[in-house]
Amino acid sequence: MEILSLYAKEPDSNKQRFIDELHQALGQQGFHVQSSHQLIEALDILAENPNIMAFLFDWDHFDLQFLTKLADTTDTLPIFAFTNRHSVLDINLAELQLNIDFLQYDAGLVNDDAHRVALSIQSYKDALLPPFTKALMNYVEEEKYTFCTPGHLGGTAFQTSAVGSLFHDFFGSNIFKADVSISIPELGSLLDHSGPHREAENFAASVFGAERTLFVTNGTSTANKIVGMFAARDQDTVLVDRNCHKSIAHFMMMTAVKPVYLKPTRNAYGILGGIPLKEFKRVLAGLDTTPAYAVITNSTYDGLFYNIQEIAHALAQVPTLHFDSAWVPYTAFHPIYQGKFGMSIKPLKGQTIFETQSTHKLLAAFSQASMIHVKGPFDEEVLNESYMMHTSTSPFYPLVASCEISAAMMQGKKGRNLMTKSLERAYHFRQEINQLHDHAKGWYYKVWQPEAIDRLACWELQPKDAWHGFHEQEPDHLFLDPLKVTLLLPGLNHDGLEKTGIPAAIVSLYLDKHGIIVEKTGPYSMLFLFSIGVTQAKEMKLLSALNHFKEDFDQNLPIKDMLPSLYQQHPEFYATMKIQELAQNMHTLMSQRNLSDLMYRAFEVLPTQTLIPHEAHQALLRGKTKTVRIADMINQTSAVMILPYPPGIPLIMPGETVTETAKEVLDYLLLLQDLGRAFPGFEADVHGVVVDAEGFFTVKVIAQP
Repeated sequence: MEILSLYAKEPDSNKQRFIDELHQALGQQGFHVQSSHQLIEALDILAENPNIMAFLFDWDHFDLQFLTKLADTTDTLPIFAFTNRHSVLDINLAELQLNIDFLQYDAGLVNDDAHRVALSIQSYKDALLPPFTKALMNYVEEEKYTFCTPGHLGGTAFQTSAVGSLFHDFFGSNIFKADVSISIPELGSLLDHSGPHREAENFAASVFGAERTLFVTNGTSTANKIVGMFAARDQDTVLVDRNCHKSIAHFMMMTAVKPVYLKPTRNAYGILGGIPLKEFKRVLAGLDTTPAYAVITNSTYDGLFYNIQEIAHALAQVPTLHFDSAWVPYTAFHPIYQGKFGMSIKPLKGQTIFETQSTHKLLAAFSQASMIHVKGPFDEEVLNESYMMHTSTSPFYPLVASCEISAAMMQGKKGRNLMTKSLERAYHFRQEINQLHDHAKGWYYKVWQPEAIDRLACWELQPKDAWHGFHEQEPDHLFLDPLKVTLLLPGLNHDGLEKTGIPAAIVSLYLDKHGIIVEKTGPYSMLFLFSIGVTQAKEMKLLSALNHFKEDFDQNLPIKDMLPSLYQQHPEFYATMKIQELAQNMHTLMSQRNLSDLMYRAFEVLPTQTLIPHEAHQALLRGKTKTVRIADMINQTSAVMILPYPPGIPLIMPGETVTETAKEVLDYLLLLQDLGRAFPGFEADVHGVVVDAEGFFTVKVIAQP
């Protein structure tokens, strides 16, 4: 643990001897004292180093006024001012809400002062740690002998073999010691929501603005099923965002609900739009029963938020609203998101709002850490039956703790500051790309955003604007999240495909070679997420790699030099090919298939629902299926869900029949198939299909009786 000490050098003085002796006494207690002699440097250290557990400063040389700069970021950090001269405060410290104490230069009190600092640090740590994590750490420190699960018993079992020891050493001992049995009474129960587990969930609810929060230890895929199976019964009508995650489709395959789909828009780039307000009205007007449940994706994968109050009013007759907000667990922590997420509004009378979030996606938590937030009335016992149905009786406690720590990190001013830094970094990156675009020779990347932005905000998609590419956009309905940055590649515009182009899959492969992973790659777009873990160094690395791609592309380097891994996998095909030839050949194939028009048409008309998803899945389980190629799927009923991944959004649901009126859906899948067949190494990942020996997509369909 580190302590920062700010003081003016006074060699051979009594004050300097006191400071040296205090530092030495603190070092003997296990603290590392970092010295600074300049105020600006000290403030920078405090801002950038979260490991600082206390701050000591020389009041004789540094006026208390500078503490106003710390009030927003270090309000609970132990601060000690040492002085000989001052006895009257020259600033209203009560207004700053700082944790400040005072020391006097007295060599005889050095050990006592060091002890006071240590006690303050311990209190600071205790206050920082939320309830479950504190209980888990205390349990680990007790080092009890257990004769229960898990069998590795705090990691000791791994250390009985060579390979196990390598595994143990890679992760470190505490992760294994914290992996404990659910039978530890002092930790409470995740399934019963008791003890420290319940305290942790209550703590998270207060931080995220919910009335009730539940921790889910196997992702929002499971959280979505928990909510769906709680809210809807067999034969209930449910409203489903067609751009739903596949986990919603899985819920419908498990339960005999009757889905009615709300059809969103897409643009020529394949970017997912929102559901128009008129679509809500059209669907509800055509129903002869009140839906029990509605699930809306907010935000979309590509970062579009709804006006949530508007959605709640449009679905006022639906008792349970579920916002799948897997990709935006950070919305409660900055004012630009107000009114754009489920927990930011009060439910209408008779409504309950659920919001599921993947804590791990863009906050600091282990993978699969997720939360369910609730506002409005609900039956806790019934919800918990659904919860227990999908939750392991052997949860991974470090994962639970990471949910809680994520909440603690985002609590109060700390969360606001973290979000502000991330948003400013994303905004700065957007500006950098725009400036480089304006001064580039030849082509350059373009940011998908309003033409002129002069401030940080969630930018409205206005009807008159062409940049977003969505048809019939409504005012005050959709807003772009600045944290999600989509870059566009040349080759496609709002009017169609251009003569030349650079498919984004090529750029993504190049970036991967340079240690950068793209979140989502469309035909001519790439999505980057600026989470709180993105540093300035990572931002600059991305910018540098993008510029290197342009330089290498403009020099028309051979594939074997520019994409060596692709060449090594398919040396014969790429032996003499250069990068511009590869890009143009791929672009030509997409032009021949009229991709820009296809992206609209493929999602304008949905396949016909012949069976509900549950019935189709039961037919699959009973073997009442046959296998056909995608090209032969016209008038066939799919037994499985078919979806390109990412983003994991279904194109064809189980039980849907692709008729001639919706054949563009198959045309899009055939384009993905043929790109993979024509260009080795660029095969699409499409769940629900099996690629045969010749590279054709095959799928299971319902066999006709």
